[in-house]
Order: sequence, then structure tokens, then C-alpha cells
Amino acid sequence: MNKLSFVITAFLCCWAVAGAKTYQLASPNGKLKVSIENDAKSTAFAITHGETPVLNRSALGMSIEGGKTLGAEKCKSSKTSKGEKCNALTLNYGKYAVEFRAYDQGVAYRFVTRFADSLTIANEQVEFCLPADCMAYEAPANSHHKTNDLRDQAYCSFENTYQYAKLSNLNRQHLGLSPMLIELAGGKKLLIGDYNVRSYPGMFLLPSKGNVVKGFFPPYPKHEYQGDHNNLQMIVDDWENYIAKTAGAHTFPWKMMLVAEYDADLLTTEVPRLLADAPVVNADWVKPGKVAWDWWNNWNLKGVDFATGVNNRTYQYYIDFAAKHGIEYVILDEGWAVNKKADLMQVVPEIDLPMLVKYAADRGVDIVLWAGYKAFERDMENVCRHYSEMGVKGFKIDFMDRCDQKMMAFLEKAAATCAKYRLFCDFHGAPVPNGMTYTYPNVLNFEAVAGQEQVKWSKLKKFDQVRHETLLPFIRQVVGPMDYTQGAMRNATKKSYYPCNSQPMSQGTRCRQLALYLIFDSPFNMLCDTPTNYEAEPECLDFISKVPVVWDERRVLSAKIGEYVIEACRKGDTWYVGGISNWEARTVNLDLSFIEGKQMELFVDGINAHRHAEDYIKSVGTVPATITVHLAPGGGFALKTK
Repeated sequence: MNKLSFVITAFLCCWAVAGAKTYQLASPNGKLKVSIENDAKSTAFAITHGETPVLNRSALGMSIEGGKTLGAEKCKSSKTSKGEKCNALTLNYGKYAVEFRAYDQGVAYRFVTRFADSLTIANEQVEFCLPADCMAYEAPANSHHKTNDLRDQAYCSFENTYQYAKLSNLNRQHLGLSPMLIELAGGKKLLIGDYNVRSYPGMFLLPSKGNVVKGFFPPYPKHEYQGDHNNLQMIVDDWENYIAKTAGAHTFPWKMMLVAEYDADLLTTEVPRLLADAPVVNADWVKPGKVAWDWWNNWNLKGVDFATGVNNRTYQYYIDFAAKHGIEYVILDEGWAVNKKADLMQVVPEIDLPMLVKYAADRGVDIVLWAGYKAFERDMENVCRHYSEMGVKGFKIDFMDRCDQKMMAFLEKAAATCAKYRLFCDFHGAPVPNGMTYTYPNVLNFEAVAGQEQVKWSKLKKFDQVRHETLLPFIRQVVGPMDYTQGAMRNATKKSYYPCNSQPMSQGTRCRQLALYLIFDSPFNMLCDTPTNYEAEPECLDFISKVPVVWDERRVLSAKIGEYVIEACRKGDTWYVGGISNWEARTVNLDLSFIEGKQMELFVDGINAHRHAEDYIKSVGTVPATITVHLAPGGGFALKTK
């Protein structure tokens, strides 16, 4: 009976394979190969990179109202094509298709529908079946609710640090944020997530049994109420039995799988840009720049003859500071509008906003306003028109804390409405960028990161900033710019750091803070510290105030996830080179032959930076062909050519 059972099983397996059709797709360089299997019941794919398994058979599907599952039937035809830096394969099922693209550094697929009537999407089936119990970097959803209800967990700020663990040791009852980084054999890396999300919910990632990570999509809100932070948020407490309603003819988001042979490849991949939709608005009037920020430093000024806080005198000081040092913007963060009213037309009596906008404009500085989600959403058109006419240049919109279809639609509406009135957006308290900064170029920045603000209230055990910063370029930053808010002039070693809300400090050295302006991508980049702290540090202020926020060229000189990042950035004829390290001191040898002979200024950790994190040495000279730089624990360095 055992032999007979084996024969029958083998026969059935052969029959199943014979009944399926397999399609092959390879990247332009031939290293990435995708095998797509389709039969009358399913569509699935597997990926290899060279001899390395990337994903085992991973099923895909989309359940629509009425019980039909897209992808669970035989496709009618297929078509191969070439795109920008990719090879493509489209499986045609009649009224819908599944498109695959293979780039040298990644694979992506998406559904495209062509139904006459509108669609109700009950759910989308997404799975990433790993070849082994791999190590992974996962950021758990920062849930407000300690519950195993995944719908509840999806209400989060998208700010958390990464745990490093085997897939089997990740919490299978808790959502993870997208994207997630997974280690493959041979040192290769896999970054999984979704991209180009429009008119659809964003995807969370849920570890499952059998080395599988599944996608989770928050259902559409059925009921929500106003509450939480200063009554500016909308909390969902009941949900529909579907995740989205769309037009019958609709292009859905990409499921993206980036493969890196070397860690540095994640810092230079072009795949997200190539997957994004083309711009839908003309935003050539947008001016990226740096901004003097008030909230992180708690409006603290010293040596002045007025009480500091949310008032005209304080902001005039910030404006004068920005004007003197060529800083493009000053932001009025939370506090300028009457608290707990969720009404941006009610300004506190201590602020004369028209006066401040004119005062700034007369000095070549522009004003940006913070806005809570509900306050902005309830009167969006009027708010944008009113403040645009006043001369305000943009909004930092905060506390969205969801990525269901309704919230994603809000983000797009906010971007479009702001563009209509020539305003830019900085989305704070929001999901990851997902291509929106390409499609709406007036969206300069997203938070969706545990940023430097966390040091105001977090002990090092909860927020290890130095470790975190050596992970972000390889994970979160891959999918878009980050509103990280660096630039602290109070700096602490691992032993001397403590959380302080009124006079916050960074973890790591002063030179590290300078280098972060080069390592992190942020077209609307904060100077987080107080003007008077900067004025007491003129060398560092001069460097920060002049550093560009967008670059003509980037080069990764050396990088290893969780350990160090060293990059060179060019704007015009000026080069900047910067590096950061983890808590280990290290000495690096760099080839600078590409800028050899240029004049430079160089900031390096001082000999006592391991004891006093603010210790640094600035030198000037000629760039040598090679250079040796010592980085203190939590250290960094920054070089600028002249």
C-alpha cells in the first residue's frame, strides 16, 4: 500500500503540473528570474537571483464582491514587452490582467482591471513565501490598541524601530510596517512592500507560519469618530466587509520585491522611481529648502528680552535668524491655531499671522503652517485658498495615522488641492510615501519614521537612535524621503544621554548630526534646534545652513546595514561626503580620487568625542586621493569641497 500510495501521489502531482502553464520572465541582466505558474484555480510566482532562491511559490489573488477571485482561473493569453530598464510580462484573463516587471534590482506585479461596472474589492491575497526561516528587520505597527484585532492595529502612526529576528520569532498576531527587509543566502537582501498606492489601502505585513509573510489591507471605515490628540484625529471603530471600492477600469498598486546583491544596492536602486506614476500636476514653482523649526526645541531662546513661546516676538526672532543665514522657511508648528477646535481659521490672539507672513516675505523667508488632519480635512478648499492668498507657502499636515482607502484618498486630495493653490505638503503622521512624491511633486516630504523627535521622551532602551539611523537608509528611505528632523546641537554619548522634552539632545556625536543632512533624503529639511543654540555654534551652523536638500548625484562609498553608511553627494560643482557609524568606533579609509585636489573643509569627531559627544575638529585643506577618518562610537564625519 505504501508503494501504491507513492505511485498515485506521483501521478497526481504530474497531472497537476501538466494542467498548469508556466511563464518565465528575466531581468535585463538575466540574474533575476521569475517563474509564474497559472492553472484553473490559481496564479503563483517564484523568484531566484542567480543560484539564490528569493521567494518560493507565492500565490496572488484579488477577491471581488460576488465571490469571484481574480487570478484563480486560466489566463487567456500572455504578452511580453520591454520597459524602461525592465522586461515585462502581462497575463491576460479577459476583463483583467496581471502585469509583472523584472528589473535588475527587483520584481513587481499588479492587477489591472477593465470591467464596465465599478468594483468592490473584498480583499487582496498577497504572500511572500521565503525559502527558509530567514532573519528579518521588521517594525511592528505602533498600535494605540494592545489587541490582536488587526483592524484595530492598523490605526497607527507608522513610527517604530526595527527588531531583528528570525521570521519564526516575529509576532504572528501583530502587524508589521511596510517595507520589511529580509536576509537571504549569500548576504543578499530582499525588501518587500507595496508601491504607487492610489485609490486603494496601503499594505501592512503579517508574519505567518511556514516562513510566509502575508499582506494585510485595512478594511474601509464604516464608522469613525473625532478624538485622540487635541481632537484632531478620526478613529475608526467599525469597518465594512471590503477593503476598497474602485472604478471597473482601474490600475492597482504594485507589490514590490527589491533584491540587493550588496547592502549598498538598496541605497541606489531606481526601481521605486520607475514604478511610480508620472506627475499629474505641474509643480515647477515648488522650492525645496530648509526650515527653522520651533517645536522640537520647545520655542527655547536664551539671552532675549521677551518671554518665548507661541507669540509674534518669538517667530520674528526665528524669521530674522532664517533670513540672516539663508534658510528658506520658518514653520509655525502646533499652537498657532486655537487648541481643540479643529479649525484652522481660528488663530490664537498671540499670533498676528498676516503680519508675520509679510515680515518674513520682506526678509526673503517664507512661512509654512502646521495643520492637524481633521482641521485640514473639514475645510480644505477654504483653508488652502485663504492662506495661499495670505502668502503662506505650504502645510505640514499631521495625525492621519491610517492607510485605509479613505485616508489614502485624503492624501491625494490634499496634494491636489494644495497644488491648485501653489502650496506644498509635508505629510507628518502619515503612511510611507508610496510614490506620491513623484506623482505629486508638490509633496516634498513624509514622516512615517521614528524620527529624532523620539529623543524628547524615550529612553535609549526604547529608542536607540544610533542603531536606528544605520538601518533607515536601507529600509524606510528606499521608498521615499523622510521628515527625520536632524540638526541637534546638544549631543550625548550612550552613557550621558537622557530624554528631555524642553532641552532635547541627540544620541551620538555632533559630526553625526552634520552627516545626517547628507545621508538622509529630505527636500524639506528641518533645523531642529533653537536659533540661539545654532548661533553659539557658528561653524556647524554655516555648514548646515548651506547644505543642499536635493542632489544632482549620489554615490555610495561604503555601507553595511546596521553598521555604517558613507556617501558622497554632488550639487553643481560642490561635493559633500559624509558618514555615520553605529555605537562601535571605527576607522575608515576612503578613496576620494574623484574629488582629489579640490579645497575642502572637514568635520571629524574630536579625540574626546567618546566622552563628550559635542567634541569635534574642523580643518581645511586640499582633498587627498585617499583619506583615513576615525569615527567615535555613535560618530560621524562631514566633508565639503569649495
